[in-house]
Amino acid sequence: MTAIKHALQRDIFTPNDERLLSIVNVCKAGKKKRNCFLCATVTTERPVQVNVVKVKKSDKGDFYKRQTAWALRDLAVVDAKDAVKENPEFDLHFDKVYKWVASSTVEKNTFISCIWKLNQRYLRKKIDFINVSSQLLEESVPSGENQSVAGGDEEAVDEYQELNAREEQDIEIMMEGCEYAISNAEAFAEKLSRELQVLDGANIQSIMASEKQVNILMKLLDEALKEVDQIELKLSSYEEMLQSVKEQMDQISESNHLIHLSNTNNVKLLSEIEFLVNHMDLAKGHIKALQEGDLTSSRGIEACTNAADALLQCMNVALRPGHDMLHAVKQQQQRFSDLREQFARRLASHLNSVFVQQFTLILSLTKGHDQSSTLAQHSVELTLPNHHPFHRDLLRYAKLMEWLKNTDYGKYEGLTKNYMDYLSRLYEREIKDFFEVAKIKMTGTTREGKKFATLPRKESAVKQETESLHGSSGKLTGSTSSLNKLSVQSSGNRRSQSSSLLDMGNMSASDLDVADRTKFDKIFEQVLSELEPLCLAEQDFISKFFKLQQHQSISGTTTNEAEEMDGGALSRSYNSGVPQTISSEKDMIRQMMTKIFRCIEPELNNLIALGDKIDSFNSLYMLVKMSHHVWTAQNVDPASFLSTTLGNVLVTVKRNFDKCISNQMKQMDEVKISKKSKVGILPFVAEFEEFAALAESIFKNAERRGDLDKAYIKLIRAVFVSVEKVANESQKTPRDVVMMENFHHIFATLSRLKISCLEAEKKEAKQKYTDHLQSYVIYSLGQPLEKLNHFFEGVEARVAQGIREEEVSYQLAFNKQELRKVIKEYPGKEVKKGLDNLYKKVDKHLCEEENLLQVVWHSMQDEFIRQYKHFEGLIARCYPGSGITMEFTIQDILDYCSSIAQSH
Repeated sequence: MTAIKHALQRDIFTPNDERLLSIVNVCKAGKKKRNCFLCATVTTERPVQVNVVKVKKSDKGDFYKRQTAWALRDLAVVDAKDAVKENPEFDLHFDKVYKWVASSTVEKNTFISCIWKLNQRYLRKKIDFINVSSQLLEESVPSGENQSVAGGDEEAVDEYQELNAREEQDIEIMMEGCEYAISNAEAFAEKLSRELQVLDGANIQSIMASEKQVNILMKLLDEALKEVDQIELKLSSYEEMLQSVKEQMDQISESNHLIHLSNTNNVKLLSEIEFLVNHMDLAKGHIKALQEGDLTSSRGIEACTNAADALLQCMNVALRPGHDMLHAVKQQQQRFSDLREQFARRLASHLNSVFVQQFTLILSLTKGHDQSSTLAQHSVELTLPNHHPFHRDLLRYAKLMEWLKNTDYGKYEGLTKNYMDYLSRLYEREIKDFFEVAKIKMTGTTREGKKFATLPRKESAVKQETESLHGSSGKLTGSTSSLNKLSVQSSGNRRSQSSSLLDMGNMSASDLDVADRTKFDKIFEQVLSELEPLCLAEQDFISKFFKLQQHQSISGTTTNEAEEMDGGALSRSYNSGVPQTISSEKDMIRQMMTKIFRCIEPELNNLIALGDKIDSFNSLYMLVKMSHHVWTAQNVDPASFLSTTLGNVLVTVKRNFDKCISNQMKQMDEVKISKKSKVGILPFVAEFEEFAALAESIFKNAERRGDLDKAYIKLIRAVFVSVEKVANESQKTPRDVVMMENFHHIFATLSRLKISCLEAEKKEAKQKYTDHLQSYVIYSLGQPLEKLNHFFEGVEARVAQGIREEEVSYQLAFNKQELRKVIKEYPGKEVKKGLDNLYKKVDKHLCEEENLLQVVWHSMQDEFIRQYKHFEGLIARCYPGSGITMEFTIQDILDYCSSIAQSH
């Protein structure tokens, strides 16, 4: 602690003119132990100020720093917590209460004792010391010392200092000569006074004795002053002599300064000239390359690229202040501008020629061939031409395009427009031919061995039909009947017009085989698979060739604005050759792609319309495929042209899918049944089975499964409603039979397909099937034993009215004779005959497709036996002891039912 006290005094308090009197190591009560020191200090200047200072180590721990200081006069209370037991805690009450925990009780007591002393000495306002041991305060200030503490200086609170050896010896000698001083202070004082007078006299005599020496000393001082005056005269003459030398040296210094200034200026001038020569001098080889360089060979392109970069560096050099006022600099800048303009014009002209040559070369490959031959070339495999060689040749100029973009944006923009114009026409031709082949493959016009080359372009039936699908709006404008005719012919007349649920004004979807739908799925997938790499390759080329970044932030340009872009749209996005900040380079890529591939979205919409026209179930295939490709494109770049275009087309596909579902529900509502034939399994129930089976195979692990589940819910509810509606309107077939057969079919379908979202509907279908089966059985069983049924219904009615069962036989209409008469009308032969008629009637009601005859017949057998047992029970209870029994037994019933079922 002594070392810490010394360090604190040296580093903190000495620079502030303070002395450290006491120190205690403390930490705040109730918190993590972050130790600090409380110091009691006094100032060395008067008036004396007493402070309590909080000192802590720095965060690095290598030195102490002063944190907080309180004036002792602001201290109100010192609370030691416990005056009896040892407790390291204590409180200091300043403007608020500060609670401390000392590292030891001894340090705490020493610090409190020092505070008490300082309070007694320097403060008029006394501090309250509570829970402090009185013994501690008494030990701190013993009796008899209070006056000295109050009236002395600050040394009274310092530690006691011992006398050195010499002081002790002098005091001992004085005390030995005056032993009585202790007992007689007055005599001792008189003796000291006499001795002091003797000493004063001796001093005066010594001064008077040295007067002669003083006079001699004064004489020597006078002589010294004379010598000083002579030296001053000589120094003045020397100074006059040196003044002329000073003037000559000043002239020499000024001349040297001018020489140095001239040299400095020459060095700076040379530096400026070297800077201009090094940075604004273009090599003759570069000038020749810019003026006459070959832009067709790889070596010439490389030389032109290096020269263009060197020219750009010379033009972009950061001139120092004043350089732009030099005539030579202005001439050189004008020369550079002329070179830049000349080369930019030559480069733009050459690249335009390259665009034309490449475009002409591609078109020449198809020169002399009509569209039919072109389609024949791609009929085996549905593919799009590869533009990689074209891109490879142009990428040699990518660095020059970047130079042109940075130096002459107007020509760069002109090249961009020309490229879009040429490529848009080229891609429009290729993509339309590509979609033409896809449509022919979808409609299957080559099934009967016809070759494309033999079909004139203008006379082709396919062309006549597909022309009606082209247009900017992407809507079908052709004749529905002609397309129907084409579709029927292409399928080998296997399909016919129908008014079934899925007809929708086109071919009957139930007649389409799996091969046709699989073929459509493959063709549609091939179309998307060919378009996707084509667009990505072109977008990658545009980014590299025109030096546009694909990963910048997207600006506010919308897709609709990009779709409406014409030849001048890009120029409106930029002002005087400088790109505007509102349109990012990523937007420019998307705008260029939209202009180049403007025919993709209409052609895709036409193809989707054709697929939907051929078979409305094709919307299921298209929804799954299109969703997958949109998801893939968005993972690459959510705002790219491909992602936006496929997303727009996906909206159309989803609308067709919703329209397919809506039309199915609509035609369910409009279905009509024949009044002269039995109903059987309703067409829309069978077609729902077909739809569900197909959808489950298509949507397996698909991203848009949720759309299918929603469609399932809508369709199944519509099926339930329509089944009940048809059952209520049926005249030939009983309502229970219609409900039983169709809900049995629905239950079987849902059980087989295991569609998780339709579990509740599956249970409902089973319940409806079971309920209507039971209802039909009970209703039908009233026919074979009609009179017997009526008789026992009357018996049960009497019992229900309150007549006791054993008294029913006393009722005139229900006595024993009447019972025997009714029973005699149903001998075993008649019962068998009635059951046989019932079997035939049930057979007429039920349809063969569902094959529920044996199930219903077995249920009727069980119900008949139940009724038989019920009748016997009534006879036993209502006619006890009468000995009346039915004329046939349960075994007879089993034999009758079995023989009837086998005979049919």
